[in-house]
Amino acid sequence: VQLQASGGGLVQAGGSVRVSCAASGGTFSSTTVGWFRQAPGKEREFLGGISWNYGGTYYADSVKGRFTVFRDKAKNTVTLQMNSLKPEDTAVYYCAVTSAWGRRSPREFQSWGQGTQVTVSS
Repeated sequence: VQLQASGGGLVQAGGSVRVSCAASGGTFSSTTVGWFRQAPGKEREFLGGISWNYGGTYYADSVKGRFTVFRDKAKNTVTLQMNSLKPEDTAVYYCAVTSAWGRRSPREFQSWGQGTQVTVSS
């Protein structure tokens, strides 16, 4: 399966934005879809994950309460809703999949696609 993240863009601090992940050449079935971000000079950071089959979610403590992951089975997409954005949320946002629930390390995820840029202005 190939993944492609889209959405994002430029947003003011305190605002909201959504980024979505679409699959091609396969489906999300039986996977956990994870969202990550990477800022310049920093390591790739786990944000949240969702079980495609069951809809359960889990998040990094750093974004819990501000970011929400949800899926749309009809559209075959997984979306990351980001609220109360801060300049430090500026990064390239990526989605990827893994076969097991609860994973957080980027090394445990596969099918990384091109990310999408989110820039938060102060």
